[in-house]
Amino acid sequence: MSQPFARYLHPFDVAHHPALEPEVKRAILASWASDRHAVENQPAMRQPPELGPASVDDVFAALRSLDGPDSQPTLQ
Repeated sequence: MSQPFARYLHPFDVAHHPALEPEVKRAILASWASDRHAVENQPAMRQPPELGPASVDDVFAALRSLDGPDSQPTLQ
C-alpha cells in the first residue's frame, strides 16, 4: 500500500479515502476491528499502533458504509 497508515485517524477517513480500492479499505478496517487492537480496560475501543483510537461501532459503521445506503442488515 502506498499510503501510510498514520494518515487515517478515524475509520471514516479510511472509508471515504478516494484513492483506496474498496478491498484495501475493508482490509484496513477489518484489521482495525480486530480484538488484538482492543484497548485494555476499554473493550469497545480499538487502537492499532499506527492508527488513531476509535470505537468498534465506528469501525463497523465505516465498513457498512462501503456497501452503500441500501445494505443495512435486516432483522429476522
